[in-house]
Amino acid sequence: MTDSAPRRVRVRAPELTGRGGWINTGGKNLKLADLRGRILVLDFWTSCCINCLHVLDELRELEEKYRDTVVVVGVHSPKFVYEADHRAVVDAVERHGVAHPVLDDPELATWKQYAVRAWPTLTVIDPEGYVVAQHAGEGHVHAIGRLVEELAAEHGAKGTLRRGDGPYVPPEPEPTALRFPGKALLLPSGTFLVSDTTRHQLVELAEDAETVVRRIGSGVRGFTDGGPREASFDEPQGLALLDDGAVVVADTVNHALRRLDPATGEVTTLAGTGKQWWRGSATSGAAREVDLSSPWDVAVFGGRVWIAMAGVHQLWTYDPVARTVAVAAGTADEGLVDGPAAEAWFAQPSGLAATADRLWLADSETSALRWVDHDGQVHTAVGTGLFDFGHRDGAADRALLQHPLGVTALPDGSVAVADTYNHALRRYDPATGEVTTLATDLREPADAVVAGADIVVVESARHRLTRLRLPEEVVRAESVAHRTRRAVTEVAPGRLRLDVVLQLPAGRRLDTGYGPATRLMVSSTPPELLLKGEGAGPDLFRELELDPAVPEGVLHVRARAVSCDDTASGDGPAGDADAYPACHAHQQDRDVPVRLTEGGADRLPLVLAGPDEQEAVDQTP
Repeated sequence: MTDSAPRRVRVRAPELTGRGGWINTGGKNLKLADLRGRILVLDFWTSCCINCLHVLDELRELEEKYRDTVVVVGVHSPKFVYEADHRAVVDAVERHGVAHPVLDDPELATWKQYAVRAWPTLTVIDPEGYVVAQHAGEGHVHAIGRLVEELAAEHGAKGTLRRGDGPYVPPEPEPTALRFPGKALLLPSGTFLVSDTTRHQLVELAEDAETVVRRIGSGVRGFTDGGPREASFDEPQGLALLDDGAVVVADTVNHALRRLDPATGEVTTLAGTGKQWWRGSATSGAAREVDLSSPWDVAVFGGRVWIAMAGVHQLWTYDPVARTVAVAAGTADEGLVDGPAAEAWFAQPSGLAATADRLWLADSETSALRWVDHDGQVHTAVGTGLFDFGHRDGAADRALLQHPLGVTALPDGSVAVADTYNHALRRYDPATGEVTTLATDLREPADAVVAGADIVVVESARHRLTRLRLPEEVVRAESVAHRTRRAVTEVAPGRLRLDVVLQLPAGRRLDTGYGPATRLMVSSTPPELLLKGEGAGPDLFRELELDPAVPEGVLHVRARAVSCDDTASGDGPAGDADAYPACHAHQQDRDVPVRLTEGGADRLPLVLAGPDEQEAVDQTP
């Protein structure tokens, strides 16, 4: 190491192992030795996690900019049972356009070896095979880019850097009419409009739900208005019909709402800037001036377009008359809490359907069916929280779903649920409070629309729409219940020190120009677990006190930090415009299952950025 090289904590990187094997490598099983000499970024992700999808998008720019020195490797680490299926991982890699090797780790072997505790987590390994950084959550790619440049200079001088093409081998394209379609809409003409998500297009199908009538969009990722060939989308999802006959499109990865004129195929932008919303950004205002975050579905309810804002666990609305957007429900905290809209918690809402008196929503990460009434109250019909899921019919308070993405109002007042990870179409009847199964053996159903006496299901992983007759009697399904396979942390009853680890790279500083640069919020389920330490504050540490009478529960930790490049003299807006530094947001939302055990840990470290030096072992200079 040269004298000018930065001094870092280095830990020898464990081998990459996963029972599911490798994807996007042309059949080759990679070892760390195959990647020696390259700067390696491990992305620990799971396909259901919206924050993981955000990081996939952030990494695209990093991969392109440093393609001759950096190799990104995804390590798929499942939350839901279905995500441990190898076919599901292969589908997810293609669906989201993952253009790097992916290790399928269904038993979380590599996750455990690298002491990962949250989705997503990015780990950087230097060309000599040492872990030099770990970042949990979103917003760290700028810091990793700076570290990459430092490592390239350092190891280029040492002769330990190897440049060249990476091991990525793209899959062969499949000649299907649709590719992982997301949502569908029955047009007044009787044809179907489908969001062809992976191909970044909208596709109109004939009344048979099979024959392609036309395609709208260039088919290349982009954010361009124009005619049906010039316009571009980025993984579009939800569709809704406006009163004027136009269609509003949830353009998910563009963080925008688009408008389609079905008569001409012209596409324009209704809302969003193309940038992702972060805490501190505006939550209302002129629609084209406010950032959005992964809008997944849309529905017209009460004269406004409601938006399932999956990226921030909220519901927003778009007013087509005033051309404004605003938060309508949700605190942006992830979980399942009912009550007044401003106090409710959601977890990645992904499907919407409106009736005369209710807005139904599929709350995917809590495997829940919920609704909002005209008074702004949020209710839950099916689902208990982030950790319980499965396939169980019966009374709604005992029924289970698994990561549902769609909901559809049925003619009799009941609703159908696209129970995505159970490969089933379910039905909830508000009159009886019962959940039944309408159909099974549907590959990742993501949405459904009623067409006469039929229901047309979007079978996303079969790349098609499937027409089913609405049955008079429902089929029975074997009951299965699961809990998320997230490791329980054993902690001592009484005092517990919570430390959020934030180590900024060289050349970065916390931004205090507009108030505290950090924020930590802590709560628990059940609330009785915490005797002391609940609430929000500016420090990234907290002394908690846990009630010995509550044997187990979940700590909900929300950590935020804003840092800036250290290029300006002083904080705040004063000074020459050229002196403004580039600033970046770091955030991590963690739900930590804990079990109170005598002799358990009295310190709980959660990594936001950088290594936890109190836990580091096998350190080398």
